[in-house]
Amino acid sequence: MFELILLGTGDVAEIPVFGCDCAVCLAARNDLYLERKPCSAMIRYQDQILLIDAGLTDLHRRFSRDEIKGILQTHYHADHAQGLLALRWGKSQQIPIYGPDDPLGFADLYKNPGILDFQKPWRHGEQREIIGLAITALKLNHSKLTMGYFIEGNHHKIAYLTDTVGLPKETIDFLQNHEIDNLIIDCNFPPQIITPRNHNDINTLIETTKKLNCNQVVLTHIGHELEAWLQNPRHQAILPNNYVISYDGMCFSFNK
Repeated sequence: MFELILLGTGDVAEIPVFGCDCAVCLAARNDLYLERKPCSAMIRYQDQILLIDAGLTDLHRRFSRDEIKGILQTHYHADHAQGLLALRWGKSQQIPIYGPDDPLGFADLYKNPGILDFQKPWRHGEQREIIGLAITALKLNHSKLTMGYFIEGNHHKIAYLTDTVGLPKETIDFLQNHEIDNLIIDCNFPPQIITPRNHNDINTLIETTKKLNCNQVVLTHIGHELEAWLQNPRHQAILPNNYVISYDGMCFSFNK
């Protein structure tokens, strides 16, 4: 079995946004299925679990002892790492943490790691084998050193790229040499006149994916303004046919 499940598909504010009375946030308060938690994912491969980011604060309750075989950290902003704070004090075997070369990390995790086993920092273009999958780290454009991950297994190729605005040339060069079955990529904002600093808007995303060979593009890290924009059918109609809007709990199965 090879599955990728999106545990969270929202931005740092999540949906509903605290104190916001827009239609999207009101709807999410009335229907839990419309919520968006911090952007993160889970890979299940051959009965082993590998997480991508630890933004959910209840990881220590979601998973049982020794179930998590590793965590791929894209970066160490709070909404992607805060779940490590409680998880580290668990009573289980050590959990390998893979991520970029960020000497600051998050909070006091490096000083007091508990059961977290921080591995040698991952460099752009470096491939490692984890739980039987070939995984390559790819540099992204963000305010903190951030890596995306290109994951190969069961004859499928997945690129998980969040948080980023556009892509660095070296990452585009790498991806152009691969056909991507599922590109799961940051899209925080509706179309903007000025390109955002840290996250893709619709315009930037479309220009970026034109350069790549993607069978399916899955939008994640979605903010409430983009969610509201997507409610208009005329807006969705401008998206390329291979674009898919993610939701929390969305599952992709790759079994050949």
